[in-house]
Amino acid sequence: MQFKRNDIDELNMTLLLTVEPKDYQEKVEKQLREMRRKANMPGFRVGMVPLNLIKKMYGKAVLSEQLNNVLSEGLFGYVRDNNLNILGEPLPNEEQTPELNLDTDDTFVFAFDVALAPAIDAKLDKKTKVKYYDIELTDKMVDEQVESYADRFGTQKDAESYSDGDIIRGKLSELKDGGLVKENAVLSPAYMKDDKQKALFKDAKKGGEVKFNLFSAYESEVEVSSMLGISKEQVEEHKGDFSLTIESISHHEPRPLEPELFEIVYGKDNAPKDLEGFRQRVREEMQANLKQDSEFRFGKDVKDAILKKVGTPKYPEEQLKRWLKHSDEKMTDERLEKEFPGMLTELTWQLSRDQLVKELKIEVSESEVTDFAKTIAKMQYMQYGLTHVEDEYLLSFAQEMLKDDKQAAAIYQRVEENKLYEAMKGVVTVENKSISYDDFGKLQ
Repeated sequence: MQFKRNDIDELNMTLLLTVEPKDYQEKVEKQLREMRRKANMPGFRVGMVPLNLIKKMYGKAVLSEQLNNVLSEGLFGYVRDNNLNILGEPLPNEEQTPELNLDTDDTFVFAFDVALAPAIDAKLDKKTKVKYYDIELTDKMVDEQVESYADRFGTQKDAESYSDGDIIRGKLSELKDGGLVKENAVLSPAYMKDDKQKALFKDAKKGGEVKFNLFSAYESEVEVSSMLGISKEQVEEHKGDFSLTIESISHHEPRPLEPELFEIVYGKDNAPKDLEGFRQRVREEMQANLKQDSEFRFGKDVKDAILKKVGTPKYPEEQLKRWLKHSDEKMTDERLEKEFPGMLTELTWQLSRDQLVKELKIEVSESEVTDFAKTIAKMQYMQYGLTHVEDEYLLSFAQEMLKDDKQAAAIYQRVEENKLYEAMKGVVTVENKSISYDDFGKLQ
């Protein structure tokens, strides 16, 4: 195969590929012979169909397929061998590609437009200062988390009278002729927006009745429609007063700060033995979470510093837009114009990251990817209140995630970026700064 490179400018080039018989003929013959070996046609035994008949029937299709294979291998082989940093994929240039005649031609010329990445300099040094925020963990924060665990794993008990935070169930009746009636209605006065309506439940008792205005209490058509089982549009017809006949009151009690709670949170085999040990475990857990927040913020600030250093590179925009529309059938001109600036920013970050990863010799192992996937799995379990999950379940969850190529690529990239940010601590000047949790939240 012969190659001819035509540089249009520093970011755009056209590559002409000349494919000769020696590049594809043997592969075509091999595929046709394989088809003959399996061919099952009337009048011939399997494998005995004349090769000329196979060529007549399938020759052009096989030739076209092998030309595509040869083109793909040759094109990306050229990119690899010449160390070209291309953007997107090469796209056919129909104007410079002669019309193909598979019946008469044996030598073919193909033209491809190639977009090249701009040269950038993403390297930082000690002149760049990046803050690292050490988030302060207070005793009050630990106390609140301990109370949160006790509350989360608390119990529901029947109560005779209402106290703030209780859940009330009963029959909800609209106070007008032919008014709406909702059996087994469930509401929590603590979440009412109107204090006057909320106060009507202060002395409510099981078996009693409370008259109030439902819409005034919640001030939300969505909440009222959900509670009454009607559409949002129908709420307007039911903004009058209601009567609630209380059938039950459910009171939530936090679980006592005793070994039973400790085992629920951390598992029977790993649970602390007393409250002091439980508080210490909670403290360590919170410190680890705050450390993750600090690392995430540091990574964001390092990324911003890198992008500031790189600035706004010049890109082969027309070719990039063409490739984006080619690779995404749903990409409209309007959407492309709207999203393109953000795409260029992300592309700048990708090029910067790739340069620094190579420069700092950062490598990601399979075990690191699996461990990070397990961390994601653990966080997902915790969202459902499962704070202690056996490692074998986390590993199984992680392995399922990694079967998805997109998820696996995203996790790999996240691990690589985390390692890059860690490596950058030795490149830039890190300025440690203590900060309260509230002030750190304002930064975010």
